[in-house]
Amino acid sequence: MSHAAGLDRPHLVTDVAVPHQHPIDLRAAEQAAGDLLVALGQPINSEEMADTPRRMADALAELLVPPVFDLTTFPNTDGYEELVLVEDVPVRSLCEHHLLPFVGVAHVGYLPGERILGLSKVARVVEHFAHQTQTQERLTVQIARHLQDQLAPRGVGVVIEADHTCMSLRGVRAGGARTVTSAVFGALRDDAAARAEFLTLTRDRRSSR
Repeated sequence: MSHAAGLDRPHLVTDVAVPHQHPIDLRAAEQAAGDLLVALGQPINSEEMADTPRRMADALAELLVPPVFDLTTFPNTDGYEELVLVEDVPVRSLCEHHLLPFVGVAHVGYLPGERILGLSKVARVVEHFAHQTQTQERLTVQIARHLQDQLAPRGVGVVIEADHTCMSLRGVRAGGARTVTSAVFGALRDDAAARAEFLTLTRDRRSSR
């Protein structure tokens, strides 16, 4: 595979999409957290809970601020064409319906084109899009679409499996239930054999737990 001059250097994509959100006001968030806890009958004037509103605001802000990073790619000098699969990337996000956490793992695969991705950046992409109020379905598509747009692989696929505390701790209290979502683009959608390989590998990973 031939490459133009300069393609032997890492390429950085620095315009990683940041989800639209209003600026965070921690002081207002702390006041609102205190008001909410009082409305829910919690004794925030006690010694034990006196600092809880601040901690609550800080914790939620930490979960809702997407980290900024560079998406580092490298030339596919050896012309590698087989599936690259990164398994069990941690997922931690907040359900936008109840603001309760959902936690699980993502399996991210792609068929390389002209460039390959620094493997740690797979986890960075997952972390970036998880740091906002989310649905698991949207999160899955956002990760796959971003890699398809920025890396230009021949195909990309994402499978996320997660436990939702809005389902296990309240409502039906279905402890142990896991939700699985997938998104595939390019050859991993259109090529039946490539699609089957990706989904079989991720399915085998899930069944081995």
